[in-house]
Amino acid sequence: MMNLKKFLINLLMITFAFSSIAEEKVLKDQNTEFSVYTGMFDFSDDGKRSTLIGFQHQNENLNRDTFLGNLSPITGALLTADSAGYIYTGVQAQYKLGVLNFTPSFTPGLYFEGDGKDLGHLIEFKSELQISLDLSRSSELGFSYNHISNASLGDKNPGANSYMFNFFKSF
Repeated sequence: MMNLKKFLINLLMITFAFSSIAEEKVLKDQNTEFSVYTGMFDFSDDGKRSTLIGFQHQNENLNRDTFLGNLSPITGALLTADSAGYIYTGVQAQYKLGVLNFTPSFTPGLYFEGDGKDLGHLIEFKSELQISLDLSRSSELGFSYNHISNASLGDKNPGANSYMFNFFKSF
């Protein structure tokens, strides 16, 4: 557990250092956004809560303005300290309110239990709400909450509630 904490701290320090260096080379046509995040997987279950780390990619060339707002595809993965993992792809909406960004998303994916919580099925669905703050033209810092559930595809459907701290960088 201590090694995971050291790894997460080092990852965040490297990410922030990279952000300040990359900020000097900001391009007008940024079309790729990566985010790294860390937090607590299933914080509402005392027996199965676990730290997590993850990443997500968004290609802004695929954004579409719709009656629901600006929609774009996202792809990502997370890994818990209990060796559980979730890989996903789906869609997110983006709403800008000045320097604040509100980003709900829905992503079906594949969940691998490892030594973590049994969510009842290989196929799981993640619904997420995220709020972030623009740090610069190409960086954001945010907080998100998600719920992962199999929508009763399996014999059981305990679900998992998680929160994360996010850092976003556009290239």
